[in-house]
Amino acid sequence: MRLAEVFQRAVGGDASVRFSAYDGSKAGPADASVGIEVRTPEALSYLASAPGELGLARAYVSGHLEIIGDVYGALRHLSEMSLREVPWGERMELLATLGRTRLRTRIEVPPQERRLRGVRHSKARDREAIAHHYDVSNTFYEWVLGPSMAYTCAVYPTAQSTLEQAQFAKHDLVARKLGLEPGMRLLDVGCGWGGMVMHAAREYGVRALGVTLSRNQAEWAQKAIVEAGLSDLAEVRHLDYRDVREDRFDAVSSIGLTEHIGKAKLPAYFRSLHRKVRPGGRLLNHCITRPDNKQPARTGGFINRYVFPDGELVGPGHIVSLMHDTGFEVRHEENLREHYAMTLAAWCANLEEHWDDAVAEVGLGRARVWRLYLAASRLGFERNNIQLHQVLGVKLDGATSHMPLRPEW
Repeated sequence: MRLAEVFQRAVGGDASVRFSAYDGSKAGPADASVGIEVRTPEALSYLASAPGELGLARAYVSGHLEIIGDVYGALRHLSEMSLREVPWGERMELLATLGRTRLRTRIEVPPQERRLRGVRHSKARDREAIAHHYDVSNTFYEWVLGPSMAYTCAVYPTAQSTLEQAQFAKHDLVARKLGLEPGMRLLDVGCGWGGMVMHAAREYGVRALGVTLSRNQAEWAQKAIVEAGLSDLAEVRHLDYRDVREDRFDAVSSIGLTEHIGKAKLPAYFRSLHRKVRPGGRLLNHCITRPDNKQPARTGGFINRYVFPDGELVGPGHIVSLMHDTGFEVRHEENLREHYAMTLAAWCANLEEHWDDAVAEVGLGRARVWRLYLAASRLGFERNNIQLHQVLGVKLDGATSHMPLRPEW
């Protein structure tokens, strides 16, 4: 079996994918819309050393394997990209073929790969994890995310809405679910570049405090707040949410933070937020989840090593139960899975539009990480491998919720 056929069998491409290898071999239809090109023996070494998504990601990030055409289109026509999906008999045949190919016995892990040390989800390790992903380049994020600088699932009013319209709609949906009114106090944990903080201050006259572990985000957000003339209402601090001293907030928003907390730390996380909100106040938790409670929380090799170190995802039922057990009464829940697929499609388009500038800003390896990550994540939401849930809870005032009889948002 020639090398192109080895890769074709390994990743399970359908009739829409063509394969080629450095030995001149080819497999699949020549007129296929997308292609996989095995450029060097190192690509095989990566696959042999870490069969599955991590090995293939290493080969792609390092440039030893190339995807010809649209990355999302290629992934859509592949299987789960893992030798684990190949039956044992075929797997042994593939490994035997790889064994006859001269491979490097020692491979170099791409420098973009990160392994954290220390106690998982300690404050120090969390800071390191956040810095790896967020303290890259604010300019790079501006190109990918667009003017809103919102790095969380947007809410599309219509299929024709722009990304900016959808991000405004997301922030406004959160504000209305929280019942924000002028003079209220909002705490936004994991606030990113301050989008929710500024929206609450500008659109609702709310005194909003945001906290983030990313120094780059905090500096960018504070500058944006000053330029928007919102300094009297909005503030973003470079601070761990566990170190916020103020309490009795009227509302707390957590948009895209839960994924970084860790399953074992979630009870303490919700207890902390419960202490921060006054009786009658509301919490809106917006996060990526597993589609059920049966899967392991820890993310796969590529996401964990290259994108979100120590990221963990739980099922929506687990989130709802923890909020209830902490003392929040859950009043509303919705799944915005399709909206996140649309958001990611827009980010993918932004990255491709600014590709040369992005490579110059953060390097080719990191840009390739992002190209693969955004496309794979889009596919994950489309295939219901992951979901996005908003859960609204209220801290009861005795037995009174102060909630409207029917949702007003």
